[in-house]
Amino acid sequence: MAKERSSYPIIISAAVFIILEIAAVAMLSRSSSLQDVWIKHSTRRVQAFLWGSSERIRDHFSLQKQNDRLAEENFLLRERLRRYEAAEGSLEELKDIPDDGFRYTPAKVVKMSRNSAHNYIILDKGSEDGISPMSGIISSTGIVGIVDAVDKHFSYGLTINNSNIGISARVKGSDVTGPLFWDGLTSKGSYLKDIALHNDVNPGDTIMTSGFSTIFPPDIPIGVAGEAKIINGSSKNVKVELFQDLSSLRYVTVVKNIRREEIEELEASENKEGHK
Repeated sequence: MAKERSSYPIIISAAVFIILEIAAVAMLSRSSSLQDVWIKHSTRRVQAFLWGSSERIRDHFSLQKQNDRLAEENFLLRERLRRYEAAEGSLEELKDIPDDGFRYTPAKVVKMSRNSAHNYIILDKGSEDGISPMSGIISSTGIVGIVDAVDKHFSYGLTINNSNIGISARVKGSDVTGPLFWDGLTSKGSYLKDIALHNDVNPGDTIMTSGFSTIFPPDIPIGVAGEAKIINGSSKNVKVELFQDLSSLRYVTVVKNIRREEIEELEASENKEGHK
């Protein structure tokens, strides 16, 4: 009898163990099912995210191509309009409109600095596209900068927000001219310098390229005149707010003066004659 009584706890323990094992297996089975469902839902969410992302990326590049195509078309339309305006409203065929001596090449901005005193721009066109140093860079809004160096496929230029750049400018509707420099403070701030005191420049006057340099054609918009400040009692500087906002710039036009070398050779020859 003692042996039978001593075996009861063992039997009870074994029964409890078996019951717990069965419960554990049931819980594990149920847990696995829940895990399967969770994994399936998570996988579907990841797949949906990846598919959606790939579609957005595809749409982005498709939109980019459309933007590039529209930029090319806008460039061609601006070039045609410019030539019509150069002919002063003539309705002749484009081939009969006089050539202004400049060549215009559309380009895209690859990189641009904005936070230094010597800001630069890199374009996706180079010497193989007909780009050369000392070419102007403009947009449909205004002046952007000047090409400083080129290789086969890219151009490096200095933007108008660079303290080393000076542009020959003129007040629209007058003969008042002077060099225009960035103020070094804001992206759209500049000064038209060395204006004679007797010359009137009023706030709101439009400032344009003078055409006196070999880089830019005349009458390219630059900005709007603001207040004037007298310097040393002999001249005045006029504050100018630039039209061009470089922070949103993506497409530009490179302007090349095809007669620049001829003009510079003539100037050099005249300078030599003057020193004799």
